[in-house]
Amino acid sequence: MAKSKKKQPKRYLFEEVLAFLKHNSEKSFNYKQLGAAMEIDNEGDRFALLETLEELKHQGFVVEKEIGKYQSKETKNYVSGTIDFTSTGTAFVVVSPDQPDIFIPFRKTRDAMHGDLVKVNVFPQRGKGKPEGEVVEVIQRRKTKFVGTIQINPKFAFVVPDFSKLHVDFFVPLSDINGAQNGQKVLIELTEWKKGSDNPNAKVVEVFGNPGEHETEIHAIMAEFGLPMEFAPEVEAAAKKLDTQIKPEEIAKRRDFRGITTFTIDPVDAKDFDDALSLRKLENGNWEVGVHIADVTHYLKPHSIIDNEAVSRATSVYLVDRTIPMLPEVLSNFACSLRPHEEKYCFSAVFEMDDQAQIQNQWFGKTVIYSNHRFTYEEVQTIIETEEGPYKDEILTLDRLAKILRAERTAKGSIFFDKAEVKFKLDENGTPLGVFFKTQKDAHKLIEDFMLLANKKVAEFLGKPKREAGEQNHGRKKQNEKQEDAVVYRVHDVPKDDKLMDLNNFVARFGYSVAVGNKQKTAQSINKLLHDVKDKKEQSMIELLTVRSMPKAVYTTKNTGHYGLGFEYYTHFTSPIRRYPDVLVHRLLEAKLNHTHYLKADELEQLAKHSSEMEKLAADAERASVKYKQVEFLGDKIGQIFKGVISGVTEYGVFVEIIENKCEGMIRTREMKDDQYFFDEENYRLVGRRTGRIYSLGDPVMIKVKRADLVKKQLDFEFIEQVAPKREEIRNPKRYKKRK
Repeated sequence: MAKSKKKQPKRYLFEEVLAFLKHNSEKSFNYKQLGAAMEIDNEGDRFALLETLEELKHQGFVVEKEIGKYQSKETKNYVSGTIDFTSTGTAFVVVSPDQPDIFIPFRKTRDAMHGDLVKVNVFPQRGKGKPEGEVVEVIQRRKTKFVGTIQINPKFAFVVPDFSKLHVDFFVPLSDINGAQNGQKVLIELTEWKKGSDNPNAKVVEVFGNPGEHETEIHAIMAEFGLPMEFAPEVEAAAKKLDTQIKPEEIAKRRDFRGITTFTIDPVDAKDFDDALSLRKLENGNWEVGVHIADVTHYLKPHSIIDNEAVSRATSVYLVDRTIPMLPEVLSNFACSLRPHEEKYCFSAVFEMDDQAQIQNQWFGKTVIYSNHRFTYEEVQTIIETEEGPYKDEILTLDRLAKILRAERTAKGSIFFDKAEVKFKLDENGTPLGVFFKTQKDAHKLIEDFMLLANKKVAEFLGKPKREAGEQNHGRKKQNEKQEDAVVYRVHDVPKDDKLMDLNNFVARFGYSVAVGNKQKTAQSINKLLHDVKDKKEQSMIELLTVRSMPKAVYTTKNTGHYGLGFEYYTHFTSPIRRYPDVLVHRLLEAKLNHTHYLKADELEQLAKHSSEMEKLAADAERASVKYKQVEFLGDKIGQIFKGVISGVTEYGVFVEIIENKCEGMIRTREMKDDQYFFDEENYRLVGRRTGRIYSLGDPVMIKVKRADLVKKQLDFEFIEQVAPKREEIRNPKRYKKRK
């Protein structure tokens, strides 16, 4: 029998009873049950307990659910949002952009998994930190299929998920392992998560093979991100039935550019050419520049089986060794690809420019073209540099006009990030033989400048009131007609002032500054900052922090402009083979030119939101495939030493990017044996408590490759002694956040 408690003053009993009932808010208790739970076992205290319950009921804190049974009154604050787990098992629930995220402690996440839509009970807030809460219900699963490694025991099996933010292993009955062998990579499907159980149940739906093998890992990445392996047979069959012939009766409906010099400029390994440029000099001395885009919508009819598949995919995905196309090959590589010496249907934006690249007239409409030449970027770059080669006059004229357009964009606030793209040289088995970097030169910028011009002008034509957009010679409306149709825009919001202030405060330590409060001056100051840090020690760090201060660009029908480009109106029109928003814009443009309507605003917004989500998923999958190849590339280089730069700092360790191959790995704080390190979050650095040694974001370092884990896709490094390690006298180590 529990020891009797001393009689307490009623006010303390009041608080204890209320706290107990709130903690067990889903249950009701009579006074005897409550007394037993609270270890109150004498009659005097039980009578006081009954009096307390009646008083709580009178004051409205509890309700009498049945005669003599009491329950705390509902006072919970419920919200719903998307749960984002950390690798340690804690989580944050994102409710909305204008509300703070809700912290969910470990073991308060219930049966939620990363990305689920959840209902959360928000606790009364204490202090100024983030609000805390607990998950009370999973409203909707983000996904039910997961990739992992199976571990088979004599009586059962478990699958350990690859994704670090999945914090539980999955129990799989031996009857549901689908022929998998111990240690193999598999795809599982969640079957149930019983209430009170620590682990969810699942079944194996696909076996990929042994970890570390190229096809196994790439297929696992595709499955992890829900990417399709191939088109369904019915989609392929529908694509093969399309009439892709160029017909005289269709040509008669279009503006004919077949007699005007036209060419494509693409990567050397490109298969789908969705844009071409034409150039001719007009009798008045001006230039006519045609931006010709594959007329995908001529073949892709709304709500057809091919269109529905394109909507679902929303974008092509470019993994390290393959492309997962949005459209079947019949369209992407043949009918819609602007291949040399073939007639093709296009949707074109045609600009009449003077010698200073000022637009005198513009025209949008359906065309037919004939590509005279297929250039690679390298070939065009050689022509620009040597002024020799095929169609050199056209190339040099377009390059000159493009540079004027670029200078105007810079003056008006376009921000230029010059980031190298990592590519791998692979053998026939997918093994990485080497790394190379794709950097933007004048040839790339030439194409980019004219594509940006077309995207901008199409957005203005669709979105601006007619009197602002300027007269068009095709598809005119009455001057006073109200613009009613929604448009799919590509928007990029202005960075938040607090983010810019943080950036400014940080770069000020190096003698730089960022203007805050004026959009154009801010953009100009960022461009100056990026120019000034070139080839400086702090370049990598400042470029990284500048990118992090920017919001992400998205698709939406609500136009807020594109801050990074400095455009009031901007959309995506130039890549309909690989992006579904461009397909939507083509249909919207055709509808406007023909005085008809396409989709309602809410339908367009839904498609725009889906496209933004799929764009992010594609980018994450592409990064995962690159990361896998980076780990594989360094797998036979354990113990080798490389020069690197610190690319990230957390309380758990530092990330280092190797300079010569851009492979990134982590040095964990717990493995840094020379000192105990503290995380100085404000200054993006780790500081040694005893030695005062500092590891800061952007620091050049020497590292040794320690581990290359293909299964987890993780690289672990260790520091080699710095040439001139920075040190700091630690007078007050409490101001640093200690590693947990």
